[in-house]
Amino acid sequence: MKKLVFLFMVGALNIGHAAELPQTEVRVDTHEARASIPTSLTREKAIRQIPAISPGEYFVPPDVGDIPTSKYGDMVKLGRNIFIDTQHYAKRYVGNGLNCSNCHLQEGRKAYAAPLWAAYPMYPEFRNKTRDVVTFEARVQDCFRFSMNGIAPTLDSPEIKAITSYAHWLSTGAPFNKELPGRGFARLGKPRDPTPINGEKLYKESCASCHSLDGQGQKFTNRDGYMFPPLWGKDSFNHGAGMSSVKSCAQFSKANMPLGKGWTLTDMEAWDVCTYIWLQDRPWDPRFGWFFNIFAPPTGGN
Repeated sequence: MKKLVFLFMVGALNIGHAAELPQTEVRVDTHEARASIPTSLTREKAIRQIPAISPGEYFVPPDVGDIPTSKYGDMVKLGRNIFIDTQHYAKRYVGNGLNCSNCHLQEGRKAYAAPLWAAYPMYPEFRNKTRDVVTFEARVQDCFRFSMNGIAPTLDSPEIKAITSYAHWLSTGAPFNKELPGRGFARLGKPRDPTPINGEKLYKESCASCHSLDGQGQKFTNRDGYMFPPLWGKDSFNHGAGMSSVKSCAQFSKANMPLGKGWTLTDMEAWDVCTYIWLQDRPWDPRFGWFFNIFAPPTGGN
């Protein structure tokens, strides 16, 4: 009898020991990506290495160092360069001073800043703006036309191929036709109508230090483009851009602004400051002629 009890205790100890995992190993069915971080890794490295699997967690795109050494990898690298420094690598199609990464933060990786890894797997999809089913490539064309206030590259241009390759690579491992947490912008409530007077006050307090009181941003000193992008004026996005919509601007600002202090604005503060920004002058909407752009109220005033 004593021998049986001893064997039972040894077996229990072995089972308990087997259930323990090495510090650098994570069991997929039990971990939470932001909570179960191996103690032997830095937090930044751990978050990048642990896959987001449980519902509600953010997808983790591959690391830059994992771009393959191949012709496909070369195209991915070109797409990343275009995305980060559009002023240099795609200047022939750009009509303002912006780069793609001015809105798609952290090289198109940041959740709730229109991350590419959440967008690419959802195309083709129906788009309300065009009332048609569009491909990812066609969507990129519209970004150049509206957000960059420029000319849409042809579908067979190296710029479109490169950006599409970069988005495809960032989406490695992401499920297709499934809306991932962090896609697009944040969701907002709207308890009252926005007040641009409050918006101007908030802009001066929280935005002007980076984007300037006149909304013209701050340029890099050593290359083309802006360190902090202009929010209105000739070098900003035009009235047809998604960010010119008060709703889109507010959703983006709620999660990402002020820079490094996302989620500190209330929903109503985000609506107010973006209503103030919407009222400022910016390039015309290329979908309409001069009469509409001069005499009709701009679109996007939610």
